[in-house]
Amino acid sequence: MIKTKWPPGPSGLPIVGSLFEFRHDPTGFSLRMARDYGDAVHFLVGRQHVVQLNDPELIRDVLVTRHRAFSKGRGLDSAEIIFGNGLVRSEGDTHLRQRRLMQPAFQRERVAAYAPAVMEEAVAACRRWQEGESVDMFAQMMRITASIAVKALFSSDLEANFEQLGRDLKIAAEYLDQLTVPLARLLSRLPTPGRCRFMAARHRLDTIIYAMLRERRASGKSRSDLLGMLMAAQDDEGDGRGMSDLEVRDEAMVIFLAGHETTATALTWTWYLLAEHPSIEKELHEELDTVLDGRFPRLADLERLRYTRMVIAESMRLYPPVWLISRRALSDYAFSKWHVPAGTTIGMSQYVMHRDPRYYPDPETFDPLRWTDEELAKRPKYSYFPFGGGPRVCIGESFAWMEATLILATLCQIWRARTSPGHNVQLQPLIALRPRGGMPMQLERRRADAQPLSAFEPKLVVNA
Repeated sequence: MIKTKWPPGPSGLPIVGSLFEFRHDPTGFSLRMARDYGDAVHFLVGRQHVVQLNDPELIRDVLVTRHRAFSKGRGLDSAEIIFGNGLVRSEGDTHLRQRRLMQPAFQRERVAAYAPAVMEEAVAACRRWQEGESVDMFAQMMRITASIAVKALFSSDLEANFEQLGRDLKIAAEYLDQLTVPLARLLSRLPTPGRCRFMAARHRLDTIIYAMLRERRASGKSRSDLLGMLMAAQDDEGDGRGMSDLEVRDEAMVIFLAGHETTATALTWTWYLLAEHPSIEKELHEELDTVLDGRFPRLADLERLRYTRMVIAESMRLYPPVWLISRRALSDYAFSKWHVPAGTTIGMSQYVMHRDPRYYPDPETFDPLRWTDEELAKRPKYSYFPFGGGPRVCIGESFAWMEATLILATLCQIWRARTSPGHNVQLQPLIALRPRGGMPMQLERRRADAQPLSAFEPKLVVNA
């Protein structure tokens, strides 16, 4: 038996270890650990041993090379009440089967088919905004991406119930964030007002999903939306079975909640960074004017909107929507010169890795030119992993890139936003890296001589 050998790290306090430091400032604490102790750090959060990895090759080893030696971290244990055994929580053969069944819904052709829903909501927001209006940009982006998630999943079946659906999704997302606190499993059993609101919202969401499933199965008609694809999926590589209604329900909740908030968060931080860097904003506007020439974007434009994509990539470097992922060692794990026991939590922080000066000189500087082909070739793969990696890489990554690029290109053609004076922008690292208190901003038309919105192409041609 090999003796345990922990990496260096802080001693922490008796009983609680580094719990209070981590909870007070999770991103700041994680960044200090990397800078003070190097590529691997050991600390205690209560009684739980945590090893934080800050090296691309060590991260690759956990996520890719030896991924079978790890399970998902404890962070999502309490989220079963929301996600059931959906893709973000399932393990082993169940996870592989569910991923096989869902993969066709995220193939290139299918992602292209969701573009009309994206453009419909982006254009609606573009027309809804008013000159000089003060908005919470985070709430605005959440509204857009939540609408897209509903329409991509259910087509237009839920128009009559959309407002209530939006409120219930917001309640569920807020409750999911509450499950990140210590003792969450215990708290989730107490009849708190938040839990009662969530249970009512979950019941309404389940009622909608199961009613839709019953209606579609009874009609025998197939639909080309996400729900239709999940219902029709069959595991040809396995036992040939499709998804049960419970499995479809769980995956629908994952798409609803995990899918739309991450894109909304990425776009919110992008608006903030553009407001803080007018020269970069100007270059983005010049690309949009050149490529689009006064019309709304089409799917075929994405390849030409290179700087727009680089802006989003750099925004997700500084403010990755998922800022931390964790795994649990299923057996003793030896790496480098260290040896840690089974049960150790392995933490890998995108927020930390994306700020490593070895790969990103002057790492706090917002610089989209880090994402040219030449610069990309200089860096190891897992120095940047906003969508995770390995067999559990985000299944919706290609959809997220399409969605974020089309939304930003549509809105930034006509609008710019400025951070509200006096607002102190702070991080709120929950499941996603939210801006604490939202992101209050003021809307401005880009140019005084800008054409009226009616002059922009109203027809949503997305495949031409």
